[in-house]
Amino acid sequence: MTLKPLLLFSSIFLALSTTVQAQRPTNLISELVLLQVHTGEEKTILKESRHFEAPNWSRDGQFLLINSGGLLEKIDLQGNPLGKVYPESIKAANNDHGYSFDGKTLVYSNNDKGLGSRIYTIASEGGEAQLITPNFPSYWHGISPDGKNLAYCAMREEKWDIYLISTEGGVEKRLTDAEGLDDGPEYSYDGKWIYFNSHRTNRMQVYRMRPDGSDQEQLTFDTLDNWFPHPSPDNQSLVYISYLEDQKGAHPFGKDVKLRMMDVATRQIRDLTKVFYGGQGTINVHSWSPDGNWIAYVRYTKL
Repeated sequence: MTLKPLLLFSSIFLALSTTVQAQRPTNLISELVLLQVHTGEEKTILKESRHFEAPNWSRDGQFLLINSGGLLEKIDLQGNPLGKVYPESIKAANNDHGYSFDGKTLVYSNNDKGLGSRIYTIASEGGEAQLITPNFPSYWHGISPDGKNLAYCAMREEKWDIYLISTEGGVEKRLTDAEGLDDGPEYSYDGKWIYFNSHRTNRMQVYRMRPDGSDQEQLTFDTLDNWFPHPSPDNQSLVYISYLEDQKGAHPFGKDVKLRMMDVATRQIRDLTKVFYGGQGTINVHSWSPDGNWIAYVRYTKL
């Protein structure tokens, strides 16, 4: 790939990955939906005329975390607001955020003024935020079950790859080096795999690899654009979002998408939802309930 197209692609990706987004329509309804993955039952617990994104289910199962306008918000399972999360220090968060497996640490990517997205951690009960990735742009997606490492997507030397870094900071380790964007790295609950999506075949597909970057393996092979695989608590399934049309390596908002589920052992795939209006912001980050029965996602309606 020549430098000019790569720079153009990088600029497009950065624009699509920013949460404080002037390009989002104002005449929009956002719905926070809970979906029972075994029965297909759905519950819309929050429906508002504003733009919010990327629900995380808390590790204790008591609430959901979303982002909107650079702020993080807690929502209980009935859709009631529980307040902003440290708004005095978290003011420009994007849609890459979530909790450590023990629930003690909140990890989030922040759109630092004049720089771009960088990754921070903060204790769940409060305190001072720690900058983990001085290099930018860096978009967080996964934390190891033991809480020792963060996996994230980053652009270095004009290439988008997956990196690993200690939760204490330090030197980052590059895990992928294939042509095209690698994104969405998330640890399995047993810590044996990192699942991710890659455009290395010129179509976005789901992959997995060992936490050291070895044994990279393609899992989907269809004509959809498959993004953000989220492994289930029992390590048996993946839920991911599929664009119906080729997005040329991007993951834009406002497209026809659906959620799908893969049985990791058999590689069988089934649709969890009908086609809906969504994309960026629908299910960017981990959103499984702790019992493995539900996922949370956001769908949108244009007014």
